[in-house]
Amino acid sequence: MAAAHSPSAPQAEPHSSRSTTSTYAEAGVDTAAGDLAVELMKSSVKATHGPEVLGGVGGFAGLFDASALVGMRRPLLATSTDGVGTKVAIAQAIDKHDTIGHDLVGMVVDDIVVVGAKPLFMTDYIATGKVFPQRIADIVRGIAEACALTGTALVGGETAEHPGLLGPNDYDVAGAATGVVEADAVLGAERVRAGDAVIALGSSGLHSNGYSLVRHIVTRAGISYGDQAADFGTTWGEALLEPTRLYTAPLLELIGKLGDSGGDNAVHSLSHVTGGGIAANLARVLPRGTFVDVDRSTWSPSPVFRVLSDIAGTTLESSEGTWNLGIGFLAVVAADRVDEAIGHIEHAGIPAWQVGVVQGGALPEGDYEQGAKGVDGGAVRLVGEYADSRGH
Repeated sequence: MAAAHSPSAPQAEPHSSRSTTSTYAEAGVDTAAGDLAVELMKSSVKATHGPEVLGGVGGFAGLFDASALVGMRRPLLATSTDGVGTKVAIAQAIDKHDTIGHDLVGMVVDDIVVVGAKPLFMTDYIATGKVFPQRIADIVRGIAEACALTGTALVGGETAEHPGLLGPNDYDVAGAATGVVEADAVLGAERVRAGDAVIALGSSGLHSNGYSLVRHIVTRAGISYGDQAADFGTTWGEALLEPTRLYTAPLLELIGKLGDSGGDNAVHSLSHVTGGGIAANLARVLPRGTFVDVDRSTWSPSPVFRVLSDIAGTTLESSEGTWNLGIGFLAVVAADRVDEAIGHIEHAGIPAWQVGVVQGGALPEGDYEQGAKGVDGGAVRLVGEYADSRGH
């Protein structure tokens, strides 16, 4: 495992003879704690290793046998990197760190499946003010658990101890993953056509986006993360740490099920609903000249969204550019395979339902999101009113 999650710090500055007796420990870096953290996480990391992973935990670089790619016609590597964001502040506040890893894998690996790629391996990076071995092990254990659920090998990682830059209890996590897909099987806007159906896959809650707004609302309301939340049956901190749902495995199965030997697939494009919300992320995977009206009445946002909106004194509609509001992924599929696709997703334990249809022609008047994040894509807007009771 690359760098073995051992503590590291910036290169020391040149020093005078008066400082030659200073030690790394006196500077705030505890290498022994880092070594203990590695021992505590070893078994969970190794559990993600198949025969493709060479070497063990502790190397300078992770090795992955890519021989299987030789048999592919034109393999394309897909890569993604991301972090968890300010959700980690809640984990730190209630000293619960075993679910943050699921959020990291969800943010990184589930971006790779958007193009139809199968994830191969992942590396992670944890920066902290002070290494507490059990805490680091809990974080990595969560990453490893989620990697196993998505079929991803955790082949490398680093824990960097940065005293003076971060407080003793502060940390941040990030990661990167690599996957592979056949060139003629890449999913995307170019496959989408008018008449295609848009299917929503339910989220598990907030996932890992919009937590700056969440924390602002909670703080202004004078709520402590340790307070009991009557609406959720848990503390506020536990409710807000609900881990991100992982979609990679069921979506790869769906792609395989709805494909054929000729390379055609009834799954045309996928969208991971993260920062920016439903409309902006769907617009990125639609071709220019098409539009979708997403029907709000087809679902009821999860209670966490309603409760937070009520506390803030705002509407659900006002947070549509920030939160996923109950939809974690969107799939654009051929109209004649909608029922089959929904059935497969629901069989995997994920709520699914149709929210709209891709249309072509002149764009109607209205408040549409036109493309997003530099992508000159289609147009999307949300229409109607949310269902009154949770139906999905």
